[in-house]
Amino acid sequence: MPRMDKLSSYKTAYTDNEKGGCVIYQQTKIVEWDNNGNVTLNSDDWMTVTTKRKMNQASNQFGLGYSVFQKDFNWFVTKPDGQTIPYVDNMEFS
Repeated sequence: MPRMDKLSSYKTAYTDNEKGGCVIYQQTKIVEWDNNGNVTLNSDDWMTVTTKRKMNQASNQFGLGYSVFQKDFNWFVTKPDGQTIPYVDNMEFS
C-alpha cells in the first residue's frame, strides 16, 4: 500500500519554499499553493487513481489541509474548512 503522508518520486517533482510550491506529475502541475493558503488543483483531465493519490500525498506532506476522494465515479474535494465540493480542473480554494 502506498504511503499517504509523503509524495513518491515516481514521475513526480515538487518545489516548496517561503512563497508556496507546486507538485508536477507526468508533466502536469497537479497541485499549486501560495503562502496565503490558496490552493489550485488540476488533473489536466487525467483523473486517475494515481493523480488523486498524489494530490492527497501533497496535501499531507505540505500541510495543505484538503483531501480528494471519489464517489460514484465523481471526484470531490473536502476543503480545509470541512466543506465538500465537486472537483473541477483548475479549481482554486483557500
